[in-house]
Amino acid sequence: MNVHPEFLGTVNEEPATGTHPEHANSPAVVRVVEMVGISDRSWSDAARQIVARASETLRHVTGLDVLHSSAVVRDGKIIEYHVNARVTFVVEPAEFEP
Repeated sequence: MNVHPEFLGTVNEEPATGTHPEHANSPAVVRVVEMVGISDRSWSDAARQIVARASETLRHVTGLDVLHSSAVVRDGKIIEYHVNARVTFVVEPAEFEP
């Protein structure tokens, strides 16, 4: 798995206002971090790797917003798929119902 945690950084922190069951009860504080995922299979796999890596260290991951997709091409073939994405998670001590 090639997810670059050095790209973690707070982008936004604001009260949650969603009504979806995967969101925290309002008002809650959510945090958004930006991550980069790399895969030799697909952009979808790179995005899944971001979620997997984020879930190892962050609790209550609730969303992924893909900002940019790119690829490394060599000899006419894609050899690496890159995804830049924002990961949203609920900051405790908000009440959370999965």
